[in-house]
Amino acid sequence: MVASNLVLIANAGGVGRTVLETLRAHDVPVRAMVRRDDERATALRDLGAEVVVGDLTRPETVAAALEGVARMYFAMPVSPDHLLAATVAASVAREHGQLDGLVAMSQMTVSQMTATSTGESHQQRLHWLAEQVLDWSGLPVVHIRPTAFLDNPLFTALPARTIRENGTIALPFGTGRTSPVAVSDVARVVSTVLREPAPHVGNVYELTGPRSMDMTEMAAEFSRALGRPVSYVDVPPERWRSEVLAKVGLPPHTEQHIVTMARLHRENRYDRATQDVECVTGTPAQSVEAFVAERRDFYVG
Repeated sequence: MVASNLVLIANAGGVGRTVLETLRAHDVPVRAMVRRDDERATALRDLGAEVVVGDLTRPETVAAALEGVARMYFAMPVSPDHLLAATVAASVAREHGQLDGLVAMSQMTVSQMTATSTGESHQQRLHWLAEQVLDWSGLPVVHIRPTAFLDNPLFTALPARTIRENGTIALPFGTGRTSPVAVSDVARVVSTVLREPAPHVGNVYELTGPRSMDMTEMAAEFSRALGRPVSYVDVPPERWRSEVLAKVGLPPHTEQHIVTMARLHRENRYDRATQDVECVTGTPAQSVEAFVAERRDFYVG
């Protein structure tokens, strides 16, 4: 093992950026791998991180980024290259790395999947396969499986628009229940594990908000947080896809993933609640009401 606690953040967007900030606040040395040396890279340097340019699908750049690294955070945005990147990271880390902890970002849906299940999105299938590769690698892996993020546009930008227009949250989730988790809570778990990975190696952490609720209950939490009536409107899935999602102009892979997430919500596949955030960090996950209250101006304008 390397005689340091240097952490490689292989994706410094979203969760990774918050993890980086948390680790630096605890004086943990961090190296961030970025695709381009631009203003975002400069911002990471300003936080005290070493920055290297690389690409998770290019082995030579991953090998260079791993030099002297003890711990790695592996994550990617929604991408058809997810499995390729996981395979590259695992093979390079086995051949060139000396890791005592590899924290890999996955998805909660994986826990309900099998080798032959077909109801999930292409992205969710890639996460399932990536977990198999990482487990087969023999590396000291910790899988992080968050449910849908509270910070996702499904729970932020889209509701903010309809709340301002007519006091509603309009989504195609039917009566399905959900327990979205805040990015900040996921980042707390990841940074806790990266600071001392040994007790966590081999574990799978499934991260949710504090309780599972249907969308009418979620609208009630929005109402309390915003101090105004908010109700849920169930939109037919095809109408939502054509009138809302199609206008965003997402890549086909990403759109198919979001459409599938909506369908799985409607089928009640997101009805999950765990205490893993609190078990790992000692602090419970943030409620929807608290999350929305912190962003009141965003939602009401």
